[in-house]
Formats: sequence, structure tokens, C-alpha cells
Amino acid sequence: MCGITGFYSFKTDRNREEQAAIGRQLGRAIAHRGPDAEDLWQDPDVPLTLCHRRLAIIDLSDAGRQPMHSATGRYVVTYNGEIYNYLSLQKELQDAGVTFKSRSDTEVMLAAFEYWGINQTLQKLNGMFAIALWDRQERQLHFIRDRFGKKPLYVGWAGQDLVFASELKSFHVHSDFQAEIDRNILAQYMQFGYVHAPHCIFKNIWQMKPASRLSIKFDDLSCGEDLSRKMQGYWSLKSVSEHGKNHLSSKSEGEIINEFEMRLQKAVRQRMISDVPFGAFLSGGIDSSTVAALMQQNSKTPIKTYSIGFNEVEYNEAKHAKAIARHLGTDHQEFYIQPQDALDVIPEMSDIYDEPFADSSQIPTFLVSEMARQEVTVVLTGDGGDEILGGYDRHTKLSAVWSVMKWMPQPVRQAFYAAIKTVPDFYINQFTPENPNFAAQVKRTFRALGHKDTQKIYEALLTHWSSKKQVVLNGVAPLSDLDQPSKWPQNLNFVDSMIYADLKIYRPHDLMVKTDRASMAVGLEARAPLMDYRLAEYCWTLPHAMKIRGKQGKYLLRQVLSHHVPESLYDRPKMGFSVPIGDWLRGPLKAWGDDLLSPERLNAQGLFNPDVITKAWNSFQKSHSREVPKHLWTALMFQSWYDRWIA
Repeated sequence: MCGITGFYSFKTDRNREEQAAIGRQLGRAIAHRGPDAEDLWQDPDVPLTLCHRRLAIIDLSDAGRQPMHSATGRYVVTYNGEIYNYLSLQKELQDAGVTFKSRSDTEVMLAAFEYWGINQTLQKLNGMFAIALWDRQERQLHFIRDRFGKKPLYVGWAGQDLVFASELKSFHVHSDFQAEIDRNILAQYMQFGYVHAPHCIFKNIWQMKPASRLSIKFDDLSCGEDLSRKMQGYWSLKSVSEHGKNHLSSKSEGEIINEFEMRLQKAVRQRMISDVPFGAFLSGGIDSSTVAALMQQNSKTPIKTYSIGFNEVEYNEAKHAKAIARHLGTDHQEFYIQPQDALDVIPEMSDIYDEPFADSSQIPTFLVSEMARQEVTVVLTGDGGDEILGGYDRHTKLSAVWSVMKWMPQPVRQAFYAAIKTVPDFYINQFTPENPNFAAQVKRTFRALGHKDTQKIYEALLTHWSSKKQVVLNGVAPLSDLDQPSKWPQNLNFVDSMIYADLKIYRPHDLMVKTDRASMAVGLEARAPLMDYRLAEYCWTLPHAMKIRGKQGKYLLRQVLSHHVPESLYDRPKMGFSVPIGDWLRGPLKAWGDDLLSPERLNAQGLFNPDVITKAWNSFQKSHSREVPKHLWTALMFQSWYDRWIA
């Protein structure tokens, strides 16, 4: 796990020393991603500079440093991530006569590129990675991102230089970079709370799409060219889902449970390979508890586990995590967040997330990462279980409601929402006093069900600011995969459509960004066994009943966990990794919000319709909701980001 950056210069009047100085600047901007070493490599024949910031995990010796050359010298790579199946690939290559000088997965990957070629190797790699691979023979630079977008990679222009980096911070230190906000992408951010690849908040910068490859021959490239048009996929979630639904497993329930546990066990073991101390995030939920249980089963000593707690009872899972840790026998640490902790860390969010990002669970994710990093360098997480096994309300409860309402004409469904949104939250919340956000969830659900098809329902569920409110002046969000039916698999039912969209949209652009930036801000590597792509492919072949039973999701994962933990310790409603940010924004964080969303500030920026935003902020301050509306957090995070990177 590391930080990568570099550039190719179309300037003819810049000498190698100047190029090296720029490369070092780019690398130091992301030093937090790789605090253990800094290395630079320049091609002797072309103006290409590659930089690597190392977080040493496997083979801590100098033999594992990057940029690294392949055995023949044809390829040079700087890459961020881990190849989890590198030992089996190494065995294949050794059987074919290839020899190795180190224990590094980087050397194995380079040998694979030389032996099998790039295309075939990409089909074999199982891991998380963002790769910049220079082919000295063909004079071609390849950018490659893993299948689910776990590791970030930006490419774009800074004057006459083509720059790439793990984070946008590297672009900002380049003297020719113009940080010009793209209003259309700002509109997309305000709608969803994050930016969809291949877009970027800045003009002339793009994110590599998950499961994509960008291959460039500089002689064929025009300075300033749109690089997103050259990106090509090497793995297709659409094909995987269609193939899986056409080849559903006919095995018995017991066989499927055992097979799934065996596959997950393998994914956990592969992610426990490390030459540095490791542990696990443990929230007390199904996903992280299962991962921790399998880790402990594979460890001769107590593994280290970490959790975050809140004094607000309805948000606190720490007590559940502690009970599970006690049962498993882990070495457990917990940290209870106070409002002042949030007050202290929220201003840091705009620096950690150097592209606008608005998932409030970024706060506890960063704090638990900071706590874990005091003892370990690697953690395993429970990320990914909801998306492959139907763990969200939209997979379970919403599906049940849709099965009833889908027969109603769309105008009737819209009228139903119009009626329910007038009911005060107080009355709705009386039905579930343990869930202070129930009313907001109900209204969001029925608003979504007023749409005509599953793509639009999903989009409505994720929407923060409706485009109809014209919150961004002169900005129109670009089409996403949700707007293009041709990019969706055929003949999926409602639940599978939601799962597909989560894997395609929500997971890479929200969850992976949240975890990557929060953990790497403190030099911590986060690995997610439930995001093994082979596990995802397998889950598409499973019958519906192995994922959802009645209104309860993740049936299969629950059965696996029951082999290790008593059901009484985890059988409870899903809480999620939410924070009581609503209470804080009416208390210790109110002045911060008042300043960021003041009409004077909004008018001076000229980006938003200030009337719409200030009206929403004032309405929230008068309400009794304990959940901050997502659209307000989206606005606040942008304003904080703007102050850090633009103002």
C-alpha cells in the first residue's frame, strides 16, 4: 500500500534536474500514503518521471522498493495496493522457470506482465491496485485500476505536463495546475455527495474508472486531450451478473454455506499475509464480526480489534463489538467519540478528502483508523458484505414495499408520497423510538418509489439535492450509468438491480473513497476480504433465498457467523456506521455551519443558489431531527473543501 505519482512533460525546455525536482514535490504531497520511503525514477530517453511513496508491508527490505524494473528491464512500475494471490502466481511462474530476487508481490506482478502479457495478467490478478506501468520497449504508459476501485488513481493535465497521482494533492503542488471547478461535476457531487469516475471536480482531470485500463503512446497524444475517452474495461460487472443469473447454483443450502465459508476463509487468509502488525475493525455488525471471527480462527494469538463508540445510545455499537471481541478472545480497544472530537477533526476532512466528499461516517472511519495505527499497519475490514449479499434496507424492506406498490400507476405512487411527506416526523418516529432517523428514511423511501423504474428509484434513494432545485448555478450533472439502460444487465429483479447499482455506483465512489482516504491519511492499509472479486462473482450464482429471507438480508453471512458466535450477540437491527451529527450541528458545530452556509459567503462564491441552501439550513435548525439531512452535509463538506483548496 503506497502513494504513486509522476508526470510526462511535453515541455522541451525543462532539464532532467528540474523534472526530478517536480517529481519529488508531487511525491511529498502524498507522503502520508507512504511514510517509509521515497523513490524517484526517470527514463533516460523520454521526459517521464515516476515517483513512489512506500508503506512497507511485504518484504520490508530494499528489494521491495519502487519504482521497480522487471527482470529484462522492459517494464518499470510504480503501484499502490496489494496482490493477494501473488504467492500462487509466483508458484506458476517458478514452475515455468522464472526466478525471483525478493519476496515482493510487485516483483511477481512484473514477472507476470513479462510472461503472460498485460491483458492475461489482469485477468489473473486478485487484489486492490492502482498501477502506472511504463513499457520501455513499446514506449507506452499504462494506467490500471482494480475491479471495484479500491485504490484511487487520477490522471490529467497541468499545463503541458500529463500528471498522475493517487490523490489530487499532487496536482496542487504543480506550478502549472489550474484548479478550475467543473460546474457540471459540482452538480453531480451535490446530487450524490461524491463524484463518479471518470469525472473529477476539476476540469482537465479524470479518475480512472474501476476495472479499467488507459494505455498511452505519447507520440499519438495531444496535449490537453480528454483522457477518459481512451479508458477501456478489462472486467465487466454487467457480464458477471448476467452470467451468474444464467447459472444459478443447484447445490443444497448446507453445501452453499460450507462453500461460501471456505471461499471467505481463503480471502481472509490471503489478506492476513503481512510482515508488519495487523488487526481488524470491529463494529459489532455481521460483516466485521465474521471477518474478525475467521481471522481469529486463523491466528495462534489474539488478534487486535478496534471499535468506535458514542455516548448517544441509539448510535452506539461499541458495546456489541466488545461482547463479540470477548467471545472471540481478541485483544480489543475502543474509543468513545465526544462532540469535541468531531469538532476537532471535521476541519481536517477537507484536507484528507481533497475532492469533495460527503459521507458523515468519514469521521468515525478516520478516528478508528487513527486509533488502530498506533499499534498496527494493516487492518481487515467488513466492507463489502452488504453489497454482495443484500444487506441494505433497499434490498429488503424497500423490495417488500415495491412488490406491493409497483402495480400502482406512477401518479398514484407520487400522490402517496405527497401525502406522507406532510406528516410531521414526530408522529412517524413514534413507531420506532429506537431509530431517531425512521421518519426521514420512510419519506425518502416513498419519494423514491414514485419513480418509474429501478434505475430511477435507485438514483432517487441516493440523491441529496434534487437537480430540480437548481442548487448549482449554470451546472448540469453529466449522465451516469443510472441514466443509461444499455449499461444495465438484462432481466434483473428489483433486489438484484439494487445490488448491481450498489456495486457499480455506491461501493466504488462512496465506500471505497471513504475508507481509502481515512486509513491512508494515517498510513494504515485497509483490506476487505468480502470485496474479493471472486467472492462477488460467486454470489451472483446464488439463489435469492441465500441472500434474503423475509425482510432480513445477508442470510448466508449470518449462517457462517453462527458457526463462530452465538446468535444472541449479533441478531439485532442494522445500525450502520452513522454519527449523531444532527445534534452536534445544533450545538457545538452550529457556528461552524452558520459561517460556511452564510448568504454572504454563498453569494461571493457565485456557485450556488444561496436562497435554496440557507432555507434548508434554517429549516434544519428549527426541526427536531437527530439526523442531519444528507443534502446539508453535502453542502457543508463542499464549503469546507472550498476553503481549503480554492479560496
